[in-house]
Amino acid sequence: MMVENHILSGHNKEEFPPAHTAEHLLNQTMIRLFGCGRSFNAHVERKKSKMSFHVDHKPTRQEEKEIERRMNALIEQDLPVTYEFVARHELPRGIVIDQLPGEAGDVIRLVRIGDYDVCPCIGKHVRSTSQIGRFEMLGTNWDQDEFSFRVRFKVIV
Repeated sequence: MMVENHILSGHNKEEFPPAHTAEHLLNQTMIRLFGCGRSFNAHVERKKSKMSFHVDHKPTRQEEKEIERRMNALIEQDLPVTYEFVARHELPRGIVIDQLPGEAGDVIRLVRIGDYDVCPCIGKHVRSTSQIGRFEMLGTNWDQDEFSFRVRFKVIV
């Protein structure tokens, strides 16, 4: 994929930009609420999406409501979504590239959502968070053996 004179590794996925941008927000929201890493399994689609996180406890109903509240508050803030191209060896501190494909080149595209989140990504996004619409949590699942918390959601544009 050629973007602004940079060749990025391509993928065969056609993202729904509002849901894909919400994926970035949910990752950072989970990091901030639970001190966990970004999702280890995500399936993000137009109709409904699911993301799984390793967390240290089963979230309470109040914590689940807080996830939804924070997501909608972020969306309402109308945060800008911007891109930055950075040489692999000059990535800012804290940027994790372990989920990038092996063929990812020497130039990495970082996606920034206001000052809330930044991560490498070549997918399609909205221009600002207000274009996401409303975040609606559809349900959750907890796996006690894996300490895995799955969030099912949709965005209503």
